[in-house]
Amino acid sequence: METRSAKRKRLQLRDEHEADPIADVDQISDLPDAVLHRILFLLPIKSVAQTSVLSKRWRWLWSSFPDLDFTTVSHPIPHFSSSTIITSGGRKRVHSPVAKSMDFISNVLALRDKHSDLRTLRFCAQLSFSRLNSLIRCAVRNNVQELDVEVATNDYFNFPRSVITCESLRIFKLKSRYPGFRLPPSPIMKSGFLSLQTLSLSLIILYDQPSLLDLFTASSFPLLKKLNLDACFGLKHLTVGCRALEDLTLENCFQLHDLSVCCGKLERLRVASCFDAYGGHSWVKIDAPRLRTFLWEYNAITESSSLENLDSINEASVGFFVLQEEITAAKRWSLANFLTGLSRAQCFTLESQCVELLSRNNHFASVLLQPFNNLKTLELRTELDKHNIPALACLFRSSPTLHTLIIKIINDHKIQRRQWNRELWDLSSSGEERFWESQSQALKQFLNHLKVVTIHGFSQCENDVILAKFLLKHAKVLQEMTLCSGHYTHRDSLRRERIKSQMMGFSKASSNAQISFL
Repeated sequence: METRSAKRKRLQLRDEHEADPIADVDQISDLPDAVLHRILFLLPIKSVAQTSVLSKRWRWLWSSFPDLDFTTVSHPIPHFSSSTIITSGGRKRVHSPVAKSMDFISNVLALRDKHSDLRTLRFCAQLSFSRLNSLIRCAVRNNVQELDVEVATNDYFNFPRSVITCESLRIFKLKSRYPGFRLPPSPIMKSGFLSLQTLSLSLIILYDQPSLLDLFTASSFPLLKKLNLDACFGLKHLTVGCRALEDLTLENCFQLHDLSVCCGKLERLRVASCFDAYGGHSWVKIDAPRLRTFLWEYNAITESSSLENLDSINEASVGFFVLQEEITAAKRWSLANFLTGLSRAQCFTLESQCVELLSRNNHFASVLLQPFNNLKTLELRTELDKHNIPALACLFRSSPTLHTLIIKIINDHKIQRRQWNRELWDLSSSGEERFWESQSQALKQFLNHLKVVTIHGFSQCENDVILAKFLLKHAKVLQEMTLCSGHYTHRDSLRRERIKSQMMGFSKASSNAQISFL
């Protein structure tokens, strides 16, 4: 039974509700279209579609929704877009979830309001070339600004030409899973894309047109700022010279012979897994006065290299794909020219293959390697064995004003490394320690600027301890040394603690030097 106090409160709330004219108003629906579209953008596309049943207002919002991201309803691309079952009457076609999702995309595009533009369209599916063309043409009719497509087809398909002349298109990403697509002739490509700012193409078949020397020129793609080319099969010759280009990524172009990049506004360049290691003469030429970030990852060494006008470079990372055979003299010169072109970098990372190359040709590198006078941070990834030590010394000599040194030791468990044993240590028998001591004068500038040292993968091995000991003994302004251990078994813990204790007793050139063990 309702008490008097409860009844009084209920009646009071009813009176307040009736007295407030705003209480019955749907305040969310009264928000501007742009605000509601922004809120709906945070929801999966199916949830956005379900709002259309709320009212006429919400039905309009759905039909004019500018950002259609169907990747939330797309399924992983299978080998077939439909399946069949055998019945007594013969074969009956059964649509897979992928086919149903494509029907959903087609229906949504067909029901869109004719006067509403499409800002974003993303989808991932396996479908026929004709259906792909139909979807893209529909998006172009709706003045699409960003088109992001990941697709697999039953056969090679031709680049959708309807996007070339689309004046509204700002971002176009086309990723082919299998088997790839072909580009139209360069004159056709260059005749459009007048408003395009970002272009990303993946899995391009170029065996019939292995040269893209005249496609990305100064006169084409006038507003293009970001270009990503991935898996260009058959591509041998590439020239990039777009006037507005700021970011260029090129990867998985294994058959590339030569690359020329001449872009006055380029700020970031990444080249990964490119160049034919087994081919003939290959070369690379880069001229980019505004380049700040340079990433060169797992590429074969070219026969010649020319890196010019990289005056603004801040960050550089270099790694090579190295074959087992002997490096030719031409490639050694090319490597030296390559590193010289990056000598103005402030942060530099050298992958293990690059350190290995310098180690194999240490005398050559010590003569030709130019000083990195602006270098403040150097990161080396290497096996810290006796073969690589001269190359490390060469790099230290070439870094006279270095502030931070980071070494990531890559331990090859097949190689036996001598453990540190101070009790049995005989200074005269340690070639590595004598070598480092012989370098103290040549490394004087380096040692007079070094302040921070971090060594990852630091172990109980002789070379690791000797290098740390040398830096502690001679680095006059050293402030911090951090030694990050690798993975040890429980039985190594006592030995590790003993080595820590010994290292704390090493002589230090800097009274401010702090040693940390992690």
